[in-house]
Amino acid sequence: MHWMQRLWATAFRRRELRNTALALYWFPVSFCRLFLVGVLSFSNLSDVLVAGGCIRPTTLLAGLRHGTVSVKRLPVALLLTVSGLVVEPFAWLQSLLFHRRIQACRCPDNPVVVIGHWRSGTTYLHQLLSADPCAATARNQFIIAPQAALILKPLLNHFLRRVMTQHRPIDAVSWGPEDPQEDEVGLARLTMDSHMSGIAFPQDYPRHFRRTVLHSSTQFERHFLQFTRLTWLYEGAGKTHLVIKNSVHTARIALLLRLFPRARFVYLYRRPLDSVRSLVQVKQRLARLVGLQLPPSSLQQVEETAAAHGQLQEAYERSKHLIPPGQLIEVAYDDLVQTPQVTMQRIYQSLQISGWSTAQPAIEARIAKGKMYQAEPVVLEPEAEQRLQALLS
Repeated sequence: MHWMQRLWATAFRRRELRNTALALYWFPVSFCRLFLVGVLSFSNLSDVLVAGGCIRPTTLLAGLRHGTVSVKRLPVALLLTVSGLVVEPFAWLQSLLFHRRIQACRCPDNPVVVIGHWRSGTTYLHQLLSADPCAATARNQFIIAPQAALILKPLLNHFLRRVMTQHRPIDAVSWGPEDPQEDEVGLARLTMDSHMSGIAFPQDYPRHFRRTVLHSSTQFERHFLQFTRLTWLYEGAGKTHLVIKNSVHTARIALLLRLFPRARFVYLYRRPLDSVRSLVQVKQRLARLVGLQLPPSSLQQVEETAAAHGQLQEAYERSKHLIPPGQLIEVAYDDLVQTPQVTMQRIYQSLQISGWSTAQPAIEARIAKGKMYQAEPVVLEPEAEQRLQALLS
C-alpha cells in the first residue's frame, strides 16, 4: 500500500512539474506573440520609441494611477513597457556609476530658455540655437532614455541612425538623432508629472494640464534638475551655454528662475488661431502614436486646446515680471520665419549670448537647410474648424 501511495505521489509531483514547466514555457511564448502582434501594427516603430518609449517602469506604474488604458491601446502600452524594462538595468548601472558626478554637476545658471505656446516657431528657434557649436541641448539620442543615456551613448546614436524615419510623425519637419528635442519629452521617461501625461491619457487632458503645467510638484522639480544635469553631462563638454526648449516652461518661469537665477528667456508668439489649429492636429497624431487611450473627437480637442492656450498665456502674463531686465526677449513668429538671420542676431545681442561670430556660419547653414521645409496644410473637420473660429476669432 505504501509503495502505491509513493508511486501516485511521484506521478503527481511529476505532473505538477510538467505543468509548471509548460507554464514557464508558454508564458514567454504567448507574451512574445502578443508583443509581435502589437509591434507589427506600427508602421513607424522608431517614431513610437522616440516619442514615448523606454519609460521607466516606476513612471509607467505611476501613470496607471492617473488614467485607465484603453483595450485597443494595449499594444502601445506593451511596447512602452517592454522597451522600458530592457533599458532599466542600464539605468541602475548609470545610477551606480554616475551618482556622484550627477549630484556634483553644476549646470550653467544662465541657460537660454525657449518658451511660448506650441506651434509658435519654438522648434525652429531651438534648431537654430542648437546649431551653435558652443550650445549644449537635449537631443533625440539623449531624450529617448535619459536614465541610461550616459551608459548607452554610442549605442543609442547608432541605433537611431539606423531606425529613425526622415521626418517627425507629427509634421513634415526632418529629424535625426542629433536634432534637438523638447526636454518635456525626455522628462516623461522619468516622471508622470510632465505635460506628456495628458498626451498619454488624452481623454482627461484638461486635468493633466492643470496638474502638470499650471502647477508643479517637488518631485517634478527634482526630476527636472536631474534631467538638466544629465543633459549637461551628456552634451556639455567643451560647450559654453545650455539651451532649453519647452513650451510648458511658459508657465514655470518662477521655477526656472529659482533653479537658474540668470536664465535668459526667448518668448515666441503667433496668432492664436494658427497655433491652436496646428496643435489640435499634432495632439491627435500624438494620441494615435503613443496615447494609452483613444483620441478624443476633433471638436473636443479644439475646445480643450483653446482653453489651455488661454490658461498658458495668462500664466505667462502673471509671471513674466519676475524676469530681471535684460533676460527676456519677445519674438514674433513671422519675424523668425521671414528674417531668421536678423532675428537670431537680435536674440544673441539682446540676451548677451557670447560667440555670435562662431555661431553665425552654423546658424546660417541651418537656415539654408530649413528653406527646403514645406509646412503641411492644417485642415480640421468642418465642425471643429467652425468651433475654433468661434472661440478665437
